[in-house]
Amino acid sequence: MRSRILILVLFSMLVPKLPAQEGPFGLMPVPASVQAGEGHLLITPSFAVAVTGNTEVRLQHAVEIFTAHLHDETGMLPNEVSLTDASKATLVIRTEAISRDVQEPGEDESYDLDITSSRATLSAPNTLGAMRGLETFLQLLEVTREGFAIPVVRIHDQPRFPWRGLMIDVSRHFIPLDVLKRNLDGMAAVKMNVFHWHLSDDQGFRVESKRYPNLTQMGSGGLYYTQEEVRELIAYARDRGIRVVPEFDMPGHTTAWFAGYPELASAPGTYTPATTWGIFDAAMDPTKESTYRFLDEFIGEMAKLFPDPYFHIGGDEVNGKQWDANPRIQGFMHLHGLKNDADLQTYFTKRVQEIVHRHGKIMIGWDEVLHPDLPKNVVVQSWRGQASLADAARQGYRGLLSYGYYLDLMWPAARHYAVDPLGDGASDLNAEQRTRVLGGEACMWSEYVSPENIDSRIWPRTAVIAERLWSAPAVQDVASMYERMEIVRRRLDFLGLTHDSAYPRMLRRIAGSDNAGPVRVLTDVVEPVKDYAREELATVPATSATPLNRVVDAARPESLTAREFSQMVDAFVAGKADQAMQAKMRSWLTSWRDNPSKLEALAAKSFLLPEVMPMAKNLSALAAGGLEAMDDISEHKTAPADWAKEQVALAEQAKQPQAQVLLMVAEPIEKLLQAAGGSQPAGN
Repeated sequence: MRSRILILVLFSMLVPKLPAQEGPFGLMPVPASVQAGEGHLLITPSFAVAVTGNTEVRLQHAVEIFTAHLHDETGMLPNEVSLTDASKATLVIRTEAISRDVQEPGEDESYDLDITSSRATLSAPNTLGAMRGLETFLQLLEVTREGFAIPVVRIHDQPRFPWRGLMIDVSRHFIPLDVLKRNLDGMAAVKMNVFHWHLSDDQGFRVESKRYPNLTQMGSGGLYYTQEEVRELIAYARDRGIRVVPEFDMPGHTTAWFAGYPELASAPGTYTPATTWGIFDAAMDPTKESTYRFLDEFIGEMAKLFPDPYFHIGGDEVNGKQWDANPRIQGFMHLHGLKNDADLQTYFTKRVQEIVHRHGKIMIGWDEVLHPDLPKNVVVQSWRGQASLADAARQGYRGLLSYGYYLDLMWPAARHYAVDPLGDGASDLNAEQRTRVLGGEACMWSEYVSPENIDSRIWPRTAVIAERLWSAPAVQDVASMYERMEIVRRRLDFLGLTHDSAYPRMLRRIAGSDNAGPVRVLTDVVEPVKDYAREELATVPATSATPLNRVVDAARPESLTAREFSQMVDAFVAGKADQAMQAKMRSWLTSWRDNPSKLEALAAKSFLLPEVMPMAKNLSALAAGGLEAMDDISEHKTAPADWAKEQVALAEQAKQPQAQVLLMVAEPIEKLLQAAGGSQPAGN
């Protein structure tokens, strides 16, 4: 041991320590400490793994998964695991403790990865840490002139927050098991450790209950997971170091519950699962003891199915209209001194918390469940912001942040990246209160996702949220983040995620032809409208049966083409664009200018294209003006004032949404036009 420590000390003296914010080797999340050396460890067909110390089955599964992914990325290793003794191994994994029977938040996920030119050593306190280190090893893989290789490096790493989750809503649109599995692979690749499974809402109840079979027989439309499938997914997640936390929303968002069990509702009637979105009046009756008997049996059944110690009961967005209109419920409130609907919901939440606790679980709820009378072990998930999270922490409650991490709002990666669980309204928490902030979760609400496009809505942006929750708060370099996110995007493709592969297929459908190039020219520079504007702009309200096959459904949440073009424009206007950059700008502008004639031929045959033709024509006119502006700027001429004014007005018009998408190059082209006209670009 003493000699090994001496070797490590000498190694650390010979190699520079890289600043974490530089994002060394394209790693995401950025590790806590990275020391780079000289040279590479070559990955050859004789690559073999040795496991010493703890040799539990879960670790063996982790090695199998690792070698399968290494095979996929190199195309040269055998699919079967090559396990050997340490003296012959390329990678030696050393762990001490076996896994807990049920993974819990706060387990040690640290690891040390030591790569030399002859061998790699991965040391971790337990299997979970080894899993995280194996993902870092895969991220280090690169192509060199000599072959596939891992750079010589020493890494020490551990997460900043113990809870780094992704929530997927499978109620509004059902998401098949195979799609969930590949997203679990994506989560593991960026060291996320909690899959939050939103299993019930107004639009569907998605898990088989043997005690209450009508929940799925009448509330799912035939789309649900059997209990065996649930166990299969939990086992799949466990092998990747991911916990599975179920959510069954109550007392609101419960229309699908009432389809099979209307007696739970606060108003009589026949219920069917909703097909539209929003906040519905339907809510459980908190005043009936029969409601709690039902929930006691249901939660008891689900508590046995889901081994995780946490159980999410939702608790959000109850409008109270059914409660207000029910004289019996109003009488109950008066009798018990409940002044308003918030008090009634707190009464319900306390009763449900007692049930959850009785079945050995810890309750999680959205912001609305927070009340000083609840036990302090309740976890509050905040969708309202860091101030709400901080309020819970000050009252002694642990919390999770999801505000700022809503993937369905179509925000750019940089905006998600800027949100820190301990930032803004939580920045003044004291040391003890800060420990109550467990981390956060990205949320994929599914009003406008299908099995076909869901991966593109989750990835690669979720990787930057994973980094925010794993890496040190000082890791803030946005340019580095985008560079590394692009590397992660390509690697996720090897894992079978379809964020890239589904895109050209969807464009071919829209085009009605294999020649989808003109459609891509436009779609590459548009984004879906942000926040909840899609619903506000809809001429016909969407339903769960509405096909998700339009340009708005195919377009990426963030156009990296538009982002790159915008950076080029900034450089060009500042006189810092080289000839290669200017040539690329002109190439893009020419392509956009000439695209409508090509699109029109396709639009004549495809019903999915006419709605975006006005935007394509706006882009064409803008691009023509942009080319003229580039000429004027290059020749140090000032464009005629009337022309510049007319062009800027066109750009302002082009920035308005059409067909529920935004033209993301309109603003940078407007900067060109303003510069050509001699005016200062807006925002400068």
